[in-house]
Amino acid sequence: MITGSTQQLVLAVYLSSRGFAFVLFEGPLSPYDWGVHAIHGPRKNANCLRRIERILKFYRPEAIIAQDMTIGGTRRADRIQRLNVVVAELAEAHGVPLYAYSRHHMRHIFRTLPVVTKQTIAEAIVKCIPAFERYLPPQRKPWMSEHARMALFDAAALGLTHFQMQQRGTPES
Repeated sequence: MITGSTQQLVLAVYLSSRGFAFVLFEGPLSPYDWGVHAIHGPRKNANCLRRIERILKFYRPEAIIAQDMTIGGTRRADRIQRLNVVVAELAEAHGVPLYAYSRHHMRHIFRTLPVVTKQTIAEAIVKCIPAFERYLPPQRKPWMSEHARMALFDAAALGLTHFQMQQRGTPES
């Protein structure tokens, strides 16, 4: 039996037009739980927030990782920006620090890839975390919309970016 574990739970949340995806990490390459939640209906933000709060209350993570949607960060739709602000308020209400990283930060962390696209980042994540292999979406064709499971890899990329930035001692956004 292992006692006195110093592993911290880190919740990475990626908000999308379809709902949200999350990955709960025990360590840099140790996902504990994950999921993609499709939310439908007119109260999409309220329903997303309710589910995120359930996850937060159940797991009680030590940190929440989200996408930086400030002026210098990643541009997203107004609805998703508003939801991101409310998620930050929820984290504050629960006393959980929130770290935000932009698409630029993620691309910097995965810069050793030949081409830094969402697909190549997802493939690199699968190499590091084999449990995600079954969730890897097929290569997107120009006429196809983004696969719903890609949000899972966006959440995982946020989490891995956080761990790398913390290891390097790089300040967060």
